[in-house]
Amino acid sequence: MRPGPTGWCRSYARPAARRGRLNHLVVIPARAGSSRLPRKPLRLIAGRTLLHRTIAMARAAIGDRDGVALTVATDDAEIADHARAVGCDAVMTDSAIATGSGRALAAALAQPIAPRFVINLQGDSPFQPKGALGSVIAALEAGAHVATPVIALDWPALDALRDHKTRSPFSGTTCARSPDGHAYWFSKAIIPAIRNEDSLRARLPRSPVWRHVGLYGYALDALRRFEACPPTALENLEGLEQLRLLELGIPVMTVPVDPPSFDSSGIDTEADISRVEALIAQHGDPTPSL
Repeated sequence: MRPGPTGWCRSYARPAARRGRLNHLVVIPARAGSSRLPRKPLRLIAGRTLLHRTIAMARAAIGDRDGVALTVATDDAEIADHARAVGCDAVMTDSAIATGSGRALAAALAQPIAPRFVINLQGDSPFQPKGALGSVIAALEAGAHVATPVIALDWPALDALRDHKTRSPFSGTTCARSPDGHAYWFSKAIIPAIRNEDSLRARLPRSPVWRHVGLYGYALDALRRFEACPPTALENLEGLEQLRLLELGIPVMTVPVDPPSFDSSGIDTEADISRVEALIAQHGDPTPSL
């Protein structure tokens, strides 16, 4: 067992929840280091940084909800300064923290009063469905230990995901889930495999594949337990930290949400930036103004 990440250096203006009550802390982890896309949070996408777009999306999703605060958790002063420049609070966290969930926990522990729930809004997925954040908040308040959104793929969307994975095989995650919504498994492969697909296409408007949206909500105790345990072997193989939750026996509730205005998956490579810029040029920019 290893201790949870408590290393943080200093914070900028702390996120003030409305009316002084902090139930939900929404954290955007924004690490400077990225092997595939260096200094990824500051990379421009159609004239706006990835981090700026994620902040704008989060603010629009939070709206006027009571008891919800937003902060960026980073290990880089330039990234923190950029967050402040576009109107978002920032917390400096230890550069040794390797995961977004660890950085989210560090940001939560930096608050004067710990929040009940912590939402890890991945900083490389700025084009999420409008209802995703609200659906995760609702699931947590209904008793979920961990909640995360999923999208039911129709057949054209499944075809597009398959095509995307021929170029970026580790971009985009799918989920197998139970009838009551609890996750069986997550994978960078497309699961489940589909036998007799032509027959299913003729009968059903949607495929049996659910695409995972990079947004996690945790009860604080579940996040502490998760971060107190080392990564598991299958987590390391897939590169998916949520697999640790399942191997620890922590249930993960998946909440269905409608697709975003265009399908973008995560931003992990130069090719992803080019793809999203082409979608923006074709369909318009879905990022709200700050």
